[in-house]
Amino acid sequence: MDRRRFLGLAATSAAALGVAGCEQAALMSPVQVESAVADGAGLPTIEWEMATSWPPDPNSIFWSAQLVAARVAAMTDGKFVIQPRAAGELAPGLEVLDVVEAGTVPIGHTVSHYYAQRGAVTAFGAGLPFGLTARQQNAWLYEGGGLNMLQEAYAARFNIIQFPAGNSGVQMGGWFNKEINSVADLAGLKMRVPGFAGQVLERLGVIPQMLPVGEIFEGLKSGAIDAAEWVGPYEDERLKLHEAAALYYYPGWWDPGSSVEIFVNLDKWNGLPEQYREVFKAAAAEANLRVMARYDARNPAALTRLVNDAGVTLQPFPDDVMKAAEEAAFELYGEIASKDAEFASIFGEWSAFRAAIQSWHGLAERAYLQYVGQSR
Repeated sequence: MDRRRFLGLAATSAAALGVAGCEQAALMSPVQVESAVADGAGLPTIEWEMATSWPPDPNSIFWSAQLVAARVAAMTDGKFVIQPRAAGELAPGLEVLDVVEAGTVPIGHTVSHYYAQRGAVTAFGAGLPFGLTARQQNAWLYEGGGLNMLQEAYAARFNIIQFPAGNSGVQMGGWFNKEINSVADLAGLKMRVPGFAGQVLERLGVIPQMLPVGEIFEGLKSGAIDAAEWVGPYEDERLKLHEAAALYYYPGWWDPGSSVEIFVNLDKWNGLPEQYREVFKAAAAEANLRVMARYDARNPAALTRLVNDAGVTLQPFPDDVMKAAEEAAFELYGEIASKDAEFASIFGEWSAFRAAIQSWHGLAERAYLQYVGQSR
């Protein structure tokens, strides 16, 4: 990147990187956590069940929900107990938001882009196509004012408070049963893809399908769908998606830094003792860190197995597909912003932050990664 261009972008976007992160209170020091539970003798015993969007696999994303529950119990001496339940036990996997909003279930673990039809603002929680990477998403949420804005929007719209509780990093583009050599090959393609990604791909001719996790493999294997995205090598291998399709495309431009979220009914949240709320924030923040670390640690070996042992063919999306998808994405955002003041307000802040941090990462991160990648 040209030095003058970088400095100009950084100057015009500096405010986006310096907004009120200190007010987030999403992370706690060990001293604060200890203080939160030091006077626990008079605290009530509370038991909650947590609806999730996941199969009950403790080595998959369900682990994030279990981690939060375990840390909350440990830091409250077993007085605040949360029991994660698999998709379908308390609510269908794609209806977690609905039951938490209604108060039928006090807490849920899910991804916001499953609920795009409930409001465009949900897209920011999970991450927008061609948006922020995991590090950038966390920077925006914790230090760029993003979490405050989303919590205000979710409280007003859904009567819930939400917290990030994991991130998958840049995902893969998914599994295909036909080659994609140009935009024309997307026409009529039936693909399991949720949220804004589905709306973007629909503009390119794809027929988006919403399937819960447990139905992805069978849909792909039976031919009910032609393609499907899930997460990345580690998670995809566990679902055995390589046994249903052999073409594995990258990158997952629709999920460059997809946050998993915890939803808590706002009435239930306000009814918690302050100590429990602070402990919960710390537990969610720990899960947010640990989940990304787990994917980074386990994806490389899983990808090697898929390619070397399962015979999977890695394919990059063609340049014209990437370009067309990016143009379609920002056309969609512009159209939504022109009609939705809530979305427009957050989108303006998000866009400024994105420009600034991508300029910085483009200078330092990209140069370093390009060098070490070429040296191998």
